[in-house]
Amino acid sequence: MLETMIDQAAGREPADIVLKNGSFFDLVTGEIVKSDIAICGDRIVGTYADYRGKREIDISGKIVVPGFIDTHLHIESSLITPHEFDRCVLPYGVTTAICDPHEIANVIGLDGIQFFLDSVQETLMDIRVQLSSCVPATHLETSGAELLVGDLLPLADHPKVIGLAEFMNFPGVVHKDPEAIAKLTAFQGRHIDGHAPLLSGTDLNAYLAAGISTEHEATSYEEAMEKLRKGMHILIREGSVSRDLKALMPLITERNSSQIAICTDDRNPLDIFEEGHLDHIIRTAIAAGVEPLAIYRAASISAARAFGLKDRGLIAPGWRADIVVLDSLENCHAQIVFAGGIEATAERFAVRNPIKQVGRNSVKAEKITSADLRSRSNSGRTRAIGIIPGKIITESLEYDLVTGPNGVEPDLARDVLKIAVIERHGKNGNIATGFIHGFGLKSGAIASTISHDSHNICVVGANDEDMAIAANHLGEIEGGFVVVNDGKILADLPLPIAGLMSDKPFEDVREKLIALRAAARELGTELSEPFLQLAFIALPVIPHLKITDRGLVDVDKFDFVGN
Repeated sequence: MLETMIDQAAGREPADIVLKNGSFFDLVTGEIVKSDIAICGDRIVGTYADYRGKREIDISGKIVVPGFIDTHLHIESSLITPHEFDRCVLPYGVTTAICDPHEIANVIGLDGIQFFLDSVQETLMDIRVQLSSCVPATHLETSGAELLVGDLLPLADHPKVIGLAEFMNFPGVVHKDPEAIAKLTAFQGRHIDGHAPLLSGTDLNAYLAAGISTEHEATSYEEAMEKLRKGMHILIREGSVSRDLKALMPLITERNSSQIAICTDDRNPLDIFEEGHLDHIIRTAIAAGVEPLAIYRAASISAARAFGLKDRGLIAPGWRADIVVLDSLENCHAQIVFAGGIEATAERFAVRNPIKQVGRNSVKAEKITSADLRSRSNSGRTRAIGIIPGKIITESLEYDLVTGPNGVEPDLARDVLKIAVIERHGKNGNIATGFIHGFGLKSGAIASTISHDSHNICVVGANDEDMAIAANHLGEIEGGFVVVNDGKILADLPLPIAGLMSDKPFEDVREKLIALRAAARELGTELSEPFLQLAFIALPVIPHLKITDRGLVDVDKFDFVGN
């Protein structure tokens, strides 16, 4: 094969594929170069020349860029399997995705990670796996599994594994928690991904000294700049819930581009259909004045180098043939996509080998009644979680709430609703209740088994009766999303694979999401993505106030409220 590549590159033999009559964006010089592009097998073998090809594709008027790299996501949070994610996202130009399967790992442990490793061997897109570092994420919640360093190391040399996934327990790093130190020690010399929202000063220095080199949690220019100055590779996130691009856009310059990449963390099929994927981030940035060279570097070569993927990110001889043919740099609409020299077509997706499903019947919570959701105490001032639209950071608020015969009551006039987290792994049956501001429901309830990272049932509502119906329905459909009003199911989306992913095509999931959004808006919410917003309310590693099955958590103190 090597001899063939050399011969095709030299023009002694016709190349397997030649893209003719177009131009490519040289991310080294910033030039737009009119040239043929020759492909042999999975590699680019020729540029800056004219070539003959066994197959020639006329791309007149088009421009070629390297395939895009999503540097951090959880495929489970797209609500579809890796196979369907591949089919959904590759046509948008995303040829590499670096995923952390810690959602499914927190539900079913190593079986979930192995499901991903088996799946990504079959996808056209190159999906790389980071081994989940925080299962459970903290001691403040009940997850379905626990993974220690000895569980992860046997998988460390798998060809699709890059290193250790986002290290969410940043207090454990700074304060030298023994299990945190054991994992970090075992992965020294490999890539370790970060997760340290609002960490700064000497605590940030301590975190970086542990060998952590990338991070996607910066939400302000000042936070990102401090991390950038201290050598972190900043992954700018624009997903279905967390939308940090606008705040961090001034960071994306030609000077900084070598230390910047982009990620979604995460987008669902409906948002992908309506807006796009990484292509949406690129055209949004360019429309706002970001230099095309800076954002295209961030989407490809910079991302590849950050994660040690030395074979991709440029349109140049010897580089992996991850290629996106665009209408223009500004519009960034993919016309043709190659992943490792294979064109993304329906026929190529159809011949991939299927992977056996895992994680069925994972919702093991007992049925509840409205009485189980009563808040039984009130000190006069009740703490409430404050939603910030477009952010997963929350506020810590206080309200005077009325206590009635069924305990502390929500206050719909002030948009203070009841929230509950119900342990669903069959471990202890915990139920914790609290209050939340910012969801906007005037009646009914919505519930989900996607509840980062432990993925217990999370339900928010205007009354306990609808909340109980919603929670119980999730057990009947093996997990997913549901909207309830006046005792009736308005819409649902079953996610039977570990209560996280659909077993249906992404088009079916997209249609279900349309119905769910419409039903949620009938109840009064104005949140653009209420279900994934709900998913982050039980994540006790994101400031400031969260709730898990064990109670209300003050994330700044990394302890339960009142402790």
